Amino acid sequence: MKDKTLSVSAIGEGTVIDHIPADSLFDVLSILKLDELENQITFGTNLKSERFGKKAIIKLEGKFFKDDEINRIALVAPEAKLNIIRDYHVAEKKIVGLPDQIEGIAKCMNPQCVTNHQKVTTKFKVIDKKLVTLKCMYCEKITDKKHLEII
Repeated sequence: MKDKTLSVSAIGEGTVIDHIPADSLFDVLSILKLDELENQITFGTNLKSERFGKKAIIKLEGKFFKDDEINRIALVAPEAKLNIIRDYHVAEKKIVGLPDQIEGIAKCMNPQCVTNHQKVTTKFKVIDKKLVTLKCMYCEKITDKKHLEII
């Protein structure tokens, strides 16, 4: 049988987010609010990966992220890598990392928390960056990556 390979066209200027766990693709799209962009976005999921088994990738033409945006990715895809593309070549590589505090991105899982009843921006202290564990700064409820709900 003849091997047929389809490839996604390269981008000239922009960002490639690679090594996203396949089950986290839509969380990354949501956390970065990519549905609000006018830029060309190409993404794929369940792609073969020696490291993860399956992975996802996002290519964004003409979009470059600020450090705080990059760090948001770490909430749902801490293994992700960013490639900054200039003139069709990788000009820079970045690794995502969680900041010490997260604001307005995740929902507190405590139904009694003030953030679930009033117009109060959620704030979490990151207590474990490797396991993605957050502590609400209002009610002190601990949320782990498995129970994390992006808002």
